[in-house]
Amino acid sequence: MPDGTATSHLFRPKLLTVLSEGYSFSSFRKDVLAAVTVAIVALPLSMAIAVASGVSPERGLYTAIIGGFLVSALGGSRYQIGGPAGAFIVLVAATTTKFGLNGLLVTVMLSGALLTLIGLSRLGSLIRHIPHPVTVGFTCGIAVTIFSGEIRDLFGLHLDGAEPGPLIPKLVGLGNAASTVTPAAAVLGLGCAALIFVVRRFRPNWPGMLIAVVLASIAAAWLQLPAETIGSRFGEIPRGLPTPQAPQLSWALVLQLLPSALSFTLLGGVESLLSAKVADSMSGRKHRSNMELVAQGLANIVSALFGGISVTGTIARTATNIRAGAISPLSGMMHALFVLLFMLVAAPLARYVPLSALAGVLLVVCWNMAEKAEFLRLIRSWPTALVLLATFGLTLVKDLTFGIVAGCVVAALLAMARRRVPQEGD
Repeated sequence: MPDGTATSHLFRPKLLTVLSEGYSFSSFRKDVLAAVTVAIVALPLSMAIAVASGVSPERGLYTAIIGGFLVSALGGSRYQIGGPAGAFIVLVAATTTKFGLNGLLVTVMLSGALLTLIGLSRLGSLIRHIPHPVTVGFTCGIAVTIFSGEIRDLFGLHLDGAEPGPLIPKLVGLGNAASTVTPAAAVLGLGCAALIFVVRRFRPNWPGMLIAVVLASIAAAWLQLPAETIGSRFGEIPRGLPTPQAPQLSWALVLQLLPSALSFTLLGGVESLLSAKVADSMSGRKHRSNMELVAQGLANIVSALFGGISVTGTIARTATNIRAGAISPLSGMMHALFVLLFMLVAAPLARYVPLSALAGVLLVVCWNMAEKAEFLRLIRSWPTALVLLATFGLTLVKDLTFGIVAGCVVAALLAMARRRVPQEGD
């Protein structure tokens, strides 16, 4: 069977390719098992990402359902799983704080339109040429920023006023509130993270995140621990999807949101294609980058209509999909349907989930997201270290877009300098 290299330029969803090749009941059975496995992973993760992003947990589930279905149905990868991603937490939280929920939904729609245009213009290959130290730098920067945003819920801290957005003031404020730690929340959150690591170490095929969150919820409810839960902060999660509705639009609002939409677009393109590339390396297949961007763009537009947040390809869930034996994009489509089934049947149970447990889940996500070994390897050479540290530092103190642009500029200047050195020696 060809690996797809010869057709990687096509604007044709991989789903159509798979079905045209012939799809057996045996393949369907494998896809169902993979879909169940990925859905189990996606359930707590989608809610945790939504809460950390400053929106209610059901919006993370909407994103997993709508985004997950469309990315798989229309995308250029056989194995890509779409949904809410930890990398977007910082951008979504900042946009929601500044412009409100309506502003966030408009931003998601704008970024979806831009991603679609980039894909249709066949510019997907350009995004893949972002220097590797830049990718590692902003990924590690995002991981640190996300973790700083989870400290409050992880330890049940009580701050006087709103939590500061910038990293340094945030850490100062959290440090001043250290005496307000809620022991029960801290035990649940840290215990949840520890259990996930232990399960991953000794039983890697078990759904560690779901097991940890369920046990933390049972312990909190049974022992009546004084820990904030999804129910106490957000109320019950709705059963099912809402009616699609367009957010309120105006030219003035669009112009205000355009810089944020560009940041969403840049990160979405990089994350999606990086995830698809990881899937290629694991499966020996070749994705269609421009078709993938078109699918990501359309998924974001429709996600916003249902009140969901930004959609992108997710590396951890995509890798889980492949390891679970997925054969085709139908596994991703069915994973979305299984998440929807949870909302229809068991959504009220989510109200017992402690927020500190979700923070513990994201602690694990941050640890896995930060490419620690690669960071240390790149920092040993001064040219790559310069690019890496510029991206990492500016992502922390400024923002993601500034960090990526600055890192690319530094990388370009170093490349130009290296080309000029031999000429000066002639």
